[in-house]
Amino acid sequence: MKYYLTTLFGCQILDEKLQIIETIPLSDWSKREQAEEKARKKASPLPPEKIPEALALFKNKKYFRDFYQKNLELTKKAIKNAIAEDQLIIQASANMNELDKVANLLSKRLQEWYSLYFPELLEKINSPEGYAKLVTGKTKAQSLQELGLTETMGADLDKIHVDEILRLAEQITQLYHLRRHHEEYLQRVMLKYCPNLLELAGVSIGAGLIELGRSLKRLALLPASTIQLLGAEKALFRHITTGARSPKHGIIFAHLLVQKAKNKGRVARILADKLSLCARLDYFKGEFKAKEYRKELEGKLK
Repeated sequence: MKYYLTTLFGCQILDEKLQIIETIPLSDWSKREQAEEKARKKASPLPPEKIPEALALFKNKKYFRDFYQKNLELTKKAIKNAIAEDQLIIQASANMNELDKVANLLSKRLQEWYSLYFPELLEKINSPEGYAKLVTGKTKAQSLQELGLTETMGADLDKIHVDEILRLAEQITQLYHLRRHHEEYLQRVMLKYCPNLLELAGVSIGAGLIELGRSLKRLALLPASTIQLLGAEKALFRHITTGARSPKHGIIFAHLLVQKAKNKGRVARILADKLSLCARLDYFKGEFKAKEYRKELEGKLK
């Protein structure tokens, strides 16, 4: 009577004394059914009560290297397959936040630096991106003419100094361009991966929720009350430790529906409930209901 036993590196054909007499190699664990089909033509499955005795054969050191190599291959493959849209969305969202910080910091430096040359411009332009575009797009004379000015209090700097300021302005403009490109990228990815969350939360907030929740799966399993406070961890910790006021909203505070509401805490709670449902619909591949949820929320606000 012959038996077979499937291990990481193949199907072992065993005799009645449970000694290995043949090995059907297994190049990939996903192909084990094919190897077992070949083994079934030569032997019967090993009875469960004999499995411990058969496994004792593999304590021999000659099998250690094979087991090590196969486990290493399986681990590498598992790591490769573990990369999903969650990680891509999280990385893009995190980079958008970092671009915002860097662009704002450099924009302040640009405004201070260019104000040595043309201080009046800062009073007319409030947008950091608009300021950088205007600095790179128009000469000082053109800006003076548009502002209806004949002269400026700024210093008459040499071209070498002005060119260096313009280089900074160009880099800031590129940072804002890259951020918009990231946002368009997230729009395309989330439209396929989590359309309900995208529709109700928007690109920035939706990606931010996945980032703070660490994955769509974990976000779908979180209660609505936790989703409501994602992004307000510092305020919540302060409330727990010092007894300060409890936060009523986290990242969803930036949502348009919350911004319009008089009672922002109540609307944030209702919105978090719907966002929780959207995350579950997306993760478990349910139907598209985000537009219905949005209409329901807008109706409650009215």
